[in-house]
Amino acid sequence: MTLEDIKTIGVVGAGTMGQGIAQICAQAGYKTILFDINAQVLEKAQQTTTKNLDKGIARGKLTQAEKEAAISNLTYTGDTLQLSCDVIVEAVVERLEVKQSIFQELASINTPDTILASNTSSIPITQIAASVPNPERVVGMHFFNPAHIMKLVEVISGAATAPATAQVIKDLAEKLGKTAVMAKDSPGFIVNRVARHFYVEGLKLLEEGVADVETIDKLMQASGFKMGPFELMDLIGVDTNYSVTTSMFEAFHYDPKFRPSRIQQQKVDAGHHGRKAGKGFYTYEQ
Repeated sequence: MTLEDIKTIGVVGAGTMGQGIAQICAQAGYKTILFDINAQVLEKAQQTTTKNLDKGIARGKLTQAEKEAAISNLTYTGDTLQLSCDVIVEAVVERLEVKQSIFQELASINTPDTILASNTSSIPITQIAASVPNPERVVGMHFFNPAHIMKLVEVISGAATAPATAQVIKDLAEKLGKTAVMAKDSPGFIVNRVARHFYVEGLKLLEEGVADVETIDKLMQASGFKMGPFELMDLIGVDTNYSVTTSMFEAFHYDPKFRPSRIQQQKVDAGHHGRKAGKGFYTYEQ
């Protein structure tokens, strides 16, 4: 498959990341199918897409005609049988068995040429592809939140990923207006492995009572970071961030430097998942 062969893109999971990925695919002119088993999540994704596009118009980034074209390219569905596509991007929870199950089902309703890309931020692509037919077409395509704004995309090749598959996904990312980098298959890949300690060490400071959330964030901003670790966790999703840390802790054989925080676990258990929930380390107006 080449970039020119890609006409239809499927996105599995209509949460924050899936919605953003589907939006930019539709804006780039691709017929895009956004799937989720939860009708309410699909409805929210549709509303969020409209709001994002309206903001783009207000900022002079796109026209009304471009907004309408993007919306016309989008289809929302709860029926997996509609996911007959050239490329499918999975953007669901960071659990290996869930991702494998999804790809196995998608493989059964698509041709061996369909590229199956995972937006995983920490799980090795080799593990995801291990139980999927034709693993050479399984690849990592890791976007960053918010996907419709952040420029970077990591393209990750597993042990079985064909070089041609990775190249097509790199080309696709660039057509979507992203800066694509090739990464080796390792837990956390490049960005999350480096950035994990931005969160983990911030949480350790909080656990040890060195400073409070607001102080730590302000100090990091004063050091040149656009956001502090707690603001960023709230934006990404405290639950998502915790899941990635847990995954990397396990993948690195429980190396203490990746130990998840008890404070963060309490936030997750309480449903304080950040901006999307109205409460995380900070409280937000809904």
